[in-house]
Amino acid sequence: MSTSTPATLQLRVAEARDLNPLIRLICLRADDGAVLPGYTAGAHLRVRVQLPDGHDDWRHYSLINLSPRADAWVAPTEYVIAVRREDEGRGGSRFMHRQVQPGQVLTIEPPKNEFPLRDRGGCAVLVAGGIGVTPLVSMAAQRVAQQAPVRMHYAGRSRELMAFLPQLQQLLGDALHVHADAEAGAPLDVEALLDACRDDDQLYVCGPKPMLDTLLARTQARGWTRERVHFEVFTAPTVAAGDHAFEVVLAQSGRSLTVPANRSILDCLIDAGCDPMFDCKRGECGVCSTPVLEGQIDHRDYVLSDGEKREGKVMQICISRCKGQRLVLDL
Repeated sequence: MSTSTPATLQLRVAEARDLNPLIRLICLRADDGAVLPGYTAGAHLRVRVQLPDGHDDWRHYSLINLSPRADAWVAPTEYVIAVRREDEGRGGSRFMHRQVQPGQVLTIEPPKNEFPLRDRGGCAVLVAGGIGVTPLVSMAAQRVAQQAPVRMHYAGRSRELMAFLPQLQQLLGDALHVHADAEAGAPLDVEALLDACRDDDQLYVCGPKPMLDTLLARTQARGWTRERVHFEVFTAPTVAAGDHAFEVVLAQSGRSLTVPANRSILDCLIDAGCDPMFDCKRGECGVCSTPVLEGQIDHRDYVLSDGEKREGKVMQICISRCKGQRLVLDL
């Protein structure tokens, strides 16, 4: 392959199989077996998917590497991802589950890492919820390869729906703590998890928003700095109680759009032919940050500080909404 990394890659599906009723594993390789761009634990691919309406879109999937070899990420010949089927989503995961088959060619963007391991000493405490385990699998393997301290808490509804559980048990042994709601009869005990952490431990969290919100609230209550808590949200935004339609006015053109209760401002702008900057679509990265000239913002992101949210001068249009009936954006 060329020494320069292309904007997109055409990779063939070498393997596609169900790990359980909800999660499908997909392995991608170059036709000529060439080495692919390297990556580090926590990285993801953007994969082009086709939605039910025929339009193309992009979805993020974390790269999975269970090898404890230190060079496993430098010169890979395959990319492995796992996709959870979201029946209530827009259709990207259904495409990956129902239409993607071995032999098919997919368009991807090379790996990008917005959730890296930090070299700050202490133990890397990995907290996974459901399909949020995927980036943490690679983190666990990388820490083992580095002979660095690591501990994982893996929570799910039942063991049968928890992907990569046997592999993680073999990789981590007693450093893996499994919590199945069906067995415990209650959610993961966050307080006990945090009680077991030392002052120099680093927390890496990936899973559904309620789990992340709880962990962020409890670490903040304990006086943990944000530099110790690293996270990625693995579920797409959902419609919350009280969500309603509202008007968005684009000040630079005077154009108005109606944002339904079940759509984001970002998606409505894209549908209207606009070209806003964005990446994660989950309120984590800050790429879609947009100045607000008028209106009350319902902030739902993880980017802005409490002070910035109170000022109400900027919002993340991929996830935040309007408390009232009208927002005026500097677009």
